[in-house]
Amino acid sequence: MTASDQKITTFLMFTGQAEEAMNFYISLFEDSEITNVLYQENGKVLHATFTLKGQTFMCIDSPIKHDFTFTPSISLFVKCDSLDEINGLYEKVSHGGSVLMELGEIPGYEKFAWVQDRYGVSWQLSLPQK
Repeated sequence: MTASDQKITTFLMFTGQAEEAMNFYISLFEDSEITNVLYQENGKVLHATFTLKGQTFMCIDSPIKHDFTFTPSISLFVKCDSLDEINGLYEKVSHGGSVLMELGEIPGYEKFAWVQDRYGVSWQLSLPQK
């Protein structure tokens, strides 16, 4: 599937850290890049697209102040390929954020963790049992 074939895209709304978050996210995964950025007059992100392992995401910096932010009720679920990958992601994503569920074993998974990054986005990191 190419990005143009993707019919549903995760859209993230930040409050001033969109470009920083995108750069952090693409540093975590191979085959990842920022594909397009349009800026507001104040230099913040008006609209941007980026890919993580070929999956397209969109984001903005909200120009409007609001009382809500990201919630762990929705998260990005990552299927890791190795123990090294899940350990590295756990360390990097939780740094400056919070651990919602420690890295450990759960039924069906060799390793699993639930973390929230420094921008408030929640990630479920999984290493399926082989």
